[in-house]
Amino acid sequence: MGRIENRVGGITQWLILSLVFGVMCGSVRADEAPVKVLRAGIIGLDTSHVIAFAGLLNAEKPEPEVAGCRVVAAYPKGSPDIESSTSRVPGYIEAMKKLDVEIVDSIETLLTKVDVVLLETNDGRPHLEQLLPVLKAGKPCFIDKPVAGSLADAVAIYNASAHYKVPVFSSSSLRFTPSALELRSGKSKVGKILGCDAYSPCSLEATHPDFFWYGVHGVETLFTIMGTGCESVSRVTAPGTDVAVGLWSGGRIGTFRGIRTGGAGYGGTAFGESGIAPIGPYAGYKPLVVEIVKFFRTGEVPVSPEETVEIFAFMEAADESKRQSGKPVTLVSVLEKAKAEAAKVEFK
Repeated sequence: MGRIENRVGGITQWLILSLVFGVMCGSVRADEAPVKVLRAGIIGLDTSHVIAFAGLLNAEKPEPEVAGCRVVAAYPKGSPDIESSTSRVPGYIEAMKKLDVEIVDSIETLLTKVDVVLLETNDGRPHLEQLLPVLKAGKPCFIDKPVAGSLADAVAIYNASAHYKVPVFSSSSLRFTPSALELRSGKSKVGKILGCDAYSPCSLEATHPDFFWYGVHGVETLFTIMGTGCESVSRVTAPGTDVAVGLWSGGRIGTFRGIRTGGAGYGGTAFGESGIAPIGPYAGYKPLVVEIVKFFRTGEVPVSPEETVEIFAFMEAADESKRQSGKPVTLVSVLEKAKAEAAKVEFK
């Protein structure tokens, strides 16, 4: 018995001395606990975003801002009626395997292996259905654009998030362009924002409202600069171009130009009290991935549900304006219909 006690005592002394030595040498800090590596799962392998995001997170030496969060599993869901979606899946499965990501056969299996989720299905229509088990499992989730395939589903998604008390957020990577964030802050050289003209490519997909599929990038830029408070939208449309004009509270005006022919890009112009400034250049995916990792670690959403819902209400009102030959349509009117529809969705 005495030998055991002496041996235990010796081990204890050795551990204490090792810890003290580590602290003195800087290899261990007494005030720091090891950072838990977050296990991320991906739902949907039909967008190039999954390769870009996993490439940053699973890099051999990830950049400090995104370190400690790895994609460990993916469920490769495509959309049978969107050829551009289903055709990508086989190649992306192989690419993810090369990044040491396990391919699983169901969302339920995925949820047993991960702490957080990236909902990447390119098609917004199944997002609500795919998200519900994630929320029930208590896993925070980033939802890639479009947040949903309809305004009603977008509202229902945030209703579900509130019901299950699990945070979600959605955003285009365009939101986190450094110049756009500086302009939004009101601390740029142009000062308080009075108006904005934003543009982006705007290819159409028959299964989605016109701006939801790709125009959402430019509309997100517009709202990044202008913030919430849009009251009505008027739309002019032609085969190669759309222009949606939003009237904000206080008489501010913001426009989105959706481009389908000719030269295209991402950007815009901000009009402020003290000057005019360009928006851009586009900074790639990294700024968004940095925000996603922050969100996963803190549970704090960088984009409010109210702003994302208003973005989709803007796009729905633009569609309704098109149906009414350019007549102004209020966001309140389309939101009332969407909220009534969303209220029919029951959560267990």
